[in-house]
Parts: sequence; structure tokens; C-alpha cells
Amino acid sequence: MNGRRAAWHAVRGLALVGVVALVAGSVLGQPILLSYVETGSMAPTLSAGDGFVAVPPELAGPVEEGDVVVYEAKQLNGGGLTTHRVVGKTDAGFVTKGDANPFTDQDSQEPPVTRGQIRAVALQVGGSVVVLPGLGTAVDAVTGLAGAVGQSTSGLLGTGALQVVGLVVLGCGLVLYGLETVGGETRGRERTRPGRQRAGSGRRPHVFLLLLTLVMVAPVTAAMVVPSGPTEYGIVSAETDSPAPQVVRQGTAEDRTYVVRNGGVLPVVTYLESTSQGVETPQEPMVVQGGERVNATVTLSAPPETGYYVRSITEHRYLLLLPVGLLDICHDVHPWLPILVTLGVYGGGFYLLGAALLGSGQLRRREADKGSRLSRRLRRLWG
Repeated sequence: MNGRRAAWHAVRGLALVGVVALVAGSVLGQPILLSYVETGSMAPTLSAGDGFVAVPPELAGPVEEGDVVVYEAKQLNGGGLTTHRVVGKTDAGFVTKGDANPFTDQDSQEPPVTRGQIRAVALQVGGSVVVLPGLGTAVDAVTGLAGAVGQSTSGLLGTGALQVVGLVVLGCGLVLYGLETVGGETRGRERTRPGRQRAGSGRRPHVFLLLLTLVMVAPVTAAMVVPSGPTEYGIVSAETDSPAPQVVRQGTAEDRTYVVRNGGVLPVVTYLESTSQGVETPQEPMVVQGGERVNATVTLSAPPETGYYVRSITEHRYLLLLPVGLLDICHDVHPWLPILVTLGVYGGGFYLLGAALLGSGQLRRREADKGSRLSRRLRRLWG
């Protein structure tokens, strides 16, 4: 394979990865590698439908004024993912604003954005966001196709599985596209060089299938890992009661509401665990359907001594692709075990389905050319 062909395969592979990441991120409600804006609130930087490279906050480094971030809004437009620019910082968090808006998000009753709310940071080069024009329009079309395929099976699988079916069909389509491309190149070489077989050509489709399986597993992993993590509450243990929400009378406890939002389509199971003294969380897991939110009660206790104290909890989130009882057992062993088991079932199932389709295609070709099969085996036997 010459350099030009290798470069073309690399570009095409990146394009396939981008399409899968965009569609899966749209379905799962999390920016995965790439994202896009749906409104014109960020114009002229990002017009409606424009895409951008979404860098995970862990890799983006400290958030600074001027960064464009994707954050989980609490009040703005009813909550959900919002892409706006950081225009300031306070002790309570970041101040954000759409480039086309005359007012900040905090002027619209949105609380200051904390670091834990930020899901991604838009990649900037030379101070300007790297824009991918029209990317959102394309992914909306593909997502609509995946949803239409899923709707046809709603009577059998229920709404929770619709987008999984759509994504699997989309992934199988990409597999078939890749196999056709590989097969076309192989057939072309065989026609131009009769009697010679390219080493390893029989393994290339399986390698492609394995890579595509990894691509399909990545957004599922992110959908469980990205929303998970710690949340801190700063409280002041005071001698008297106060209407301020962070003030708790010494030696007493007060309840706080913790909102679990599911911006995707698939249902999720959430576990809340206390990671510090003086905080109590629900003992039972919470099932949150796609597009819904559930309020949980967290109890914060103030010690007898006055002063400022930090209370923290950790959220563990899993896609409801396995029975809740099985997730309970795995979670009791280790919080990461349900993720590994889910990925094993999901990725393994996808790979086996693709391998079955691939195997059936190879079987038909072998039946059509038994003499060629025998000659290949003899060549391999005698080296």
C-alpha cells in the first residue's frame, strides 16, 4: 500500500469515527470527541448546526476566561447541555454567555457554573474555535435515520432499546461499507495480478470489525464515566439559623436536593455514595429514564464546632443495558465492575453480530469457489 492510499484510508477511518462519535454522543446526551450547536446563541463564532472538537475537561486543563465550554445547565432552557463562552469567574463558579446574547446565563437565573458541570471544552487554535461547518446538520440526519429504524422495533424491544438498535444498524452499515471497500480493493488486485493472493487479506475485515467495535464501545464508556464523579458541598457550621443555604446550625443536619439528569435516550442507573463525614445519601439506586430528571435527598450534618466544612458525595452512573440486580451485585464488588461487564456484553455482542454477518458472506464466497479454497489451503500447508 503506497503512501497516498494509506493517507486516504486514514482520512476515511477518521471520518467514520467522527460520524459514529457524533451520532452516539447525540443519542447518549454527552459530547464524544465532536459536538455541535443547535441554536445561534454562539454566532458568529458558531452558527446553528456548526460542529467543533470537544476536548474532555480532564485533558483541556484549567478553564480560563474566553474558553467555550459545554456544561450541564441547571435552569437555562429547562436544563441540559449548553455550549457558551466563559466570560468571568466568581467564588461560586464561572460566568457564561452566548456570543450572540446581550446578557449572561447567570442573568437568566442560571447559577454560576462549577467545574463539575463542564462536560467538554471546545478546541481553540490561536484563540479561535476550530469550526466544522454544517456538521450538526449531517448528524441530525443520521440520528433521525437511527431513530426511525429503532421505532420499527418498538413493539418488541420497548423505547429503552430503540436507539441501541439504531446504532447497531448504523454500525453494521459501516462494517458492510468497510468490507465492500476492502473486498473491492482485493478483487481489483487479484484481477491485475492473477495467481497471487495478498498476505493477510482474509484478516483485514476482522481487524476492521474489531476497530469499529472499539469505536462503538467508546461513547458507551463515556456515557457512564463522564457524568460520574464527586460533588462537594461547602457548609458553615454556625451558632444560629440563617436563610443562607450554605449555613447549617451547629450540631444539626439539613437536607439538600441533588438532581440527577439524564440527557440521553437510554435509561441509566445512578448510585450516590458519601465520600466524607457528615453526609448521608440514598441507600437504593435510582433509575432515570431518558430525557428525565430525578431528585435525590442528601443530608448534610454540621459538627458541634463552628467553622467552614466540606461535605462530598460521588455519583456512579451506568447505562441500563443489564438487569438492576446484576448491577447491584457488581457495584458492591467495585464501582468500576458494572462498567466493565456492560462493555463486555455490549461490545462482545456487537462484535459477534458483525462476525456472524462477515462469516455468512465468506461462506457464500467459499461455496461459489471450492477449487480456489482448496488451492489456498494447499498453498498454506506447503508454504
